[in-house]
Amino acid sequence: MGLTDGTGALPVWWRQVLSSQRREVRRVLAELMATRGMMPLLMKVRNGEQWTPAEREELLGHMRRMAHLSPYLIALVLPGSVILLPAYAWWLDRRRLKRLD
Repeated sequence: MGLTDGTGALPVWWRQVLSSQRREVRRVLAELMATRGMMPLLMKVRNGEQWTPAEREELLGHMRRMAHLSPYLIALVLPGSVILLPAYAWWLDRRRLKRLD
């Protein structure tokens, strides 16, 4: 990050916080965009049609993506979740460190 985005004057630790926040936002948005085809598949049964085996597999993939996003969504929806954000950030960082080992 440089001076063009206005972060050059910020302390290093704050730039790291902003960088990780932007990375996670991009990841969550990418996962949500990948589930865009889920609603027409869910409505297929409601409209009296049946799912093919390929569509069932696709739905399972969508459900797995949503399950991976659930900690993010729960933290945003719960009352008082803003107070829990520092603990949540610590927990996410611990998960990342375990994966690198």
